[in-house]
Amino acid sequence: MSASTDLAQSGAAANPGVAAAIADLFDPAAFIDRHIGPSAAEQAQMLAVLGYPSREALIAATVPEAIRIDHRIRIGEPCGEAQALDELRRTADENEVWRSYLGTGYHNSLTPEAIRRNVFENPGWYTAYTPYQAEIAQGRLEALMNYQQMVIDLSGLDVANASLLDEATAAAEAMTMIRRLSRSKANRYFVEAATHPQVINVIRTRAHWLGIAVDVGPLAALDPTTVFGAHFQNPDTEGRVRDFSEAIARLTEAGARTCMGIDPLAAVLLTSAGTQGADIAIGSAQRFGVPLGFGGPHAAMMATRESMVRSMPGRIIGVSRDAAGNPAYRMALQTREQHIRRDKATSNICTAQALLANMAGFYAVWHGPKGLERIALRTHAMARLLVEASGLQPAHARYFDTVVFESTVAEAEERIGRAAMRRINLRRLDRDDGRAAVAIALDETVGPADIADLCWALTGRPFSATDVARLCERLPAEGQVLTGALRRQDPVLTHPVFSRYRSETDFVRYLKKLENRDISLVHSMIPLGSCTMKLNAAAEMAPVSWPSLAAIHPHVPLSQCAGYRRMIHELGTWLADITGFDAVSFQSNSGAQGEYAGLLAIRQYLAANGQGHRDVCLIPASAHGTNPASAQMMGMKIVVVACDEDGNIDMADLGRQIARHRDQVAALMVTYPSTHGVFEATIREVCRQVHDAGGLVYMDGANLNAQCGLTQPAAIGADVCHLNLHKTFCIPHGGGGPGVGPIAVGAHLRAFLPGDPIAAGGPANDPVSAAAHGSALILAISWMYVRMMGARGLREATEVAILNANYIAQRLAGHYDVLYTGANGRVAHECILDLRHFKGQYGVTAEDVAKRLMDYGFHAPTLSFPVADTLMIEPTESESLAELERFCEAMIAIRGEIEAVHQGRFDAVDNPLKNAPHTAAEIAGDWDHGYSREVAAFPLAWIRDAKVWPAVKRIDNVGGDRNLICSCPPLADYLETDPPAATRPVAVTAS
Repeated sequence: MSASTDLAQSGAAANPGVAAAIADLFDPAAFIDRHIGPSAAEQAQMLAVLGYPSREALIAATVPEAIRIDHRIRIGEPCGEAQALDELRRTADENEVWRSYLGTGYHNSLTPEAIRRNVFENPGWYTAYTPYQAEIAQGRLEALMNYQQMVIDLSGLDVANASLLDEATAAAEAMTMIRRLSRSKANRYFVEAATHPQVINVIRTRAHWLGIAVDVGPLAALDPTTVFGAHFQNPDTEGRVRDFSEAIARLTEAGARTCMGIDPLAAVLLTSAGTQGADIAIGSAQRFGVPLGFGGPHAAMMATRESMVRSMPGRIIGVSRDAAGNPAYRMALQTREQHIRRDKATSNICTAQALLANMAGFYAVWHGPKGLERIALRTHAMARLLVEASGLQPAHARYFDTVVFESTVAEAEERIGRAAMRRINLRRLDRDDGRAAVAIALDETVGPADIADLCWALTGRPFSATDVARLCERLPAEGQVLTGALRRQDPVLTHPVFSRYRSETDFVRYLKKLENRDISLVHSMIPLGSCTMKLNAAAEMAPVSWPSLAAIHPHVPLSQCAGYRRMIHELGTWLADITGFDAVSFQSNSGAQGEYAGLLAIRQYLAANGQGHRDVCLIPASAHGTNPASAQMMGMKIVVVACDEDGNIDMADLGRQIARHRDQVAALMVTYPSTHGVFEATIREVCRQVHDAGGLVYMDGANLNAQCGLTQPAAIGADVCHLNLHKTFCIPHGGGGPGVGPIAVGAHLRAFLPGDPIAAGGPANDPVSAAAHGSALILAISWMYVRMMGARGLREATEVAILNANYIAQRLAGHYDVLYTGANGRVAHECILDLRHFKGQYGVTAEDVAKRLMDYGFHAPTLSFPVADTLMIEPTESESLAELERFCEAMIAIRGEIEAVHQGRFDAVDNPLKNAPHTAAEIAGDWDHGYSREVAAFPLAWIRDAKVWPAVKRIDNVGGDRNLICSCPPLADYLETDPPAATRPVAVTAS
């Protein structure tokens, strides 16, 4: 041993904090320690409570040996934040940020810095969960109500939802909604040929498996008597603005219904879809301050007529009253949610684009009606200026922001080539007669200098920005392009919220007020089972604001998106290795959309192999509710497989169902670990029996956080699996979205992955959403997570997630019963507390416990899913022992309160559980309860350190559904007997 080595080792022995060698001073695993909550010492402490000497011993007792893999996934070693950010930045810099005027529903936009910094980059907004527990989500709910009001105003219709996934899938949802409501007996749906190509192709995908025929053609080809509905685009994909009122009237007379694709900025100036007679309006809110992001995530708009609202897919924010009689926001019509209606659900929508919808709504609040009109007029003026300055005749006389110039193919190529010399992207349109055209879609970022460059690209003649600017001074702001029936006459955004916050000071305070009315991961653990609310590290989130990722149009040439292609390929390779599969598609922009894409691949594979008649989907009774909804959307017959008393798939019933439907079995949808939070030991036998019957196995990836590094869906026997990147791979939940649900498939299904939405794909590659790579921008978050964790970190995260769940189950034993456990009495990454007997024995419900947890500063666990009157808890690996103990102390204290009710120390009705949650106003006001204010608000001492106050008391959900109010007059107006007409709510009374 050398003297230096001896010195280093002796120093390390004397001081454990000193590294043994210089190399040890570089700690590539530092991020793992930041991501994983419990320290090594805390893990040892928890293992001792559970009775295991190591994590390995716990895993051996929890995960069936038959499915455990004996190799390390080949992702590589972990790295630090700085290194990962540097690597990704170099990759992102391979993208080329040009001025893209490609249109098709995607436009450059300017995100106000006040929104970027205070919402988009703010964990108080992006780490919150879907607002199912409305009492601690009033801020997000108000923001989403603003968004709904914005869409209502722009569409000219009565009610809007709180966003869908993207414009194309919203159009497909509208088609199925129209099918349910149309009086026509026809089975054909008309789509006007000038609709955006990705919208047409996604509609075709959805229609095919529902047995609906789609006719795509010019407006002149429409015969209203032969279709049950129609879809129009206004402005259309070539920028043409039209009045569809006559065609819509003919369709309505024939018993058909109509949907119109709209553009939010154009809608500020154009006659609304509702005024033209449309029943539904859809579109993308992307250009309201949301980055292009190579295709997403973007909030899709949908609005409809009052009479149709109860068939509307997605989430609707409404107003009810709380227990004190005060108005309160809530998610309305939750009986439509898939966990209740399952195969009878109106759609499989599970994720909305809440964060992006909030950004778009705040964009409207920031600019107000006058500001939006100014932006719309300026954008339209730039299109007029382009026509005037270039001296060229546009193909369409009526346009908003997109101008088309006809030419020969050679001339079109020359124009596009000249534009490329100035790093500008233009769209080429190929005509049926062999000619071509160039389309130029302008936006709010365009100024006179850009017009000068475009004029040169179009004509080859030199133009100076100064000359164009002088022309600007001579042209009127309005012009004569949009006049008469095309020009909007009614005002928009008249609600006070869109005019109240004109100064940045007032606007930022408004944002902060709303943020303070919510609970998110910045406050405390969110222990939602099956939702995996884990750390969304700042280093993971940072890249989504980089222009090299955020400012890329989804239809740029391949040479300009090399960085995106590299990042997507690397992340896909890693996810394939984690799952054991061969290929990954990122097109699905939600988990439920991943289910749909997975079943689509299965059906196409079977059809290609002469088994297209197979259409039975076996689904365990415990499955996520989106599973049967997705199967129904794929035109499949759903056969439920029973579960035994331990929550596992009933093997005898599985055998019976397979025997009964052997020649029709197409797929089994299974969640693993099960929805009951258990590693089922029979899973391989389940997969074998389905395969022997000729079917394929679809694995729901909602619980993949319990698999990474320990087992793999492919090793278990699945053929396809969707991955919730917003769960296992750290994309934040955003208050209800964005989500990403890519699918990983075996080699036999590779050829059946979704195709390019704007290309003419074959029947084996039907697209499922608007952009080829879905919500590509936020894939950077998962890339960062996997790169920093490495193979070792991912496995450790899985093991600690299982450890944390079992520790909570053990700590709460004796206070609550755990409903399901595995062979050795252990749970997977989540556990279900059985409260079903509480109501009869104590007069207390699981909902009472959930609401009381708010007083302790916690979001409730998943309530009544997958079993009614239970709480499903998933702590994830990111929560420290101290936080787990806080949660357990709260649950134990609540159990003590239940016992106090039982013993008569608390009144059976007037007690802290029945009255929960308690607001600050209630605590400060008159007090007439049989327990103290201290018990109500500060039942444990540590709550005083950082009290999270619920904004309202318990909300009347039933009353809100019976009297549905979905627009946003000031809440004070609800207290008036007759609100002012300009702010009167849209009220829908239940039938």
